[in-house]
Amino acid sequence: MARIGLLRHGETTGTGFRGCGCDDPLTAAGEQAMQAAFAGSGPWDRIVTSPLQRCRRPAERFAQGAGLPLLCEPRLQELHFGDWEGLTAEQLMQHDADALGRFWQDPFGCPPPNGEDLAAFRDRVLEGWTQSVVAPGGRVLVVTHGGVIRLLRAHLEGQPLEQLLSIEAPLASLHVVEVGT
Repeated sequence: MARIGLLRHGETTGTGFRGCGCDDPLTAAGEQAMQAAFAGSGPWDRIVTSPLQRCRRPAERFAQGAGLPLLCEPRLQELHFGDWEGLTAEQLMQHDADALGRFWQDPFGCPPPNGEDLAAFRDRVLEGWTQSVVAPGGRVLVVTHGGVIRLLRAHLEGQPLEQLLSIEAPLASLHVVEVGT
């Protein structure tokens, strides 16, 4: 069995939909929240991180401080929200309310305009998960994004992927799972 921790990044300086098209740094509060989540989470054998700085920079500090190997895995980046990158739900309600409503009701059937299709997102994330996280096994901390955590939890818990948006993954939250290798 592999013990895997899924740690979501903390609060960022950006607002709105923050997919892989936005690479914002963490706020001081976001940094502190992640450090608190990491402090009591181990032990870990290695860390795998999304390359976006809101994940990568704290993962680098965690790895260096604990003397752990670090792998940057681009397949564990957040969904690309296309035209919605950087926009808030309130802004979208003013000029694209129908599309936003369709996305919330059916994220697989109605992706963001010019954004990543959720089936492609699922395939990308699960490939990175299988090859870089689970296959090597051990105790692995994965520093990643809310959408990735929701997708992985749905996959591991046998929940329908169409219900991704109902799975909670607050900022700087740690979700520990055990999987067979």
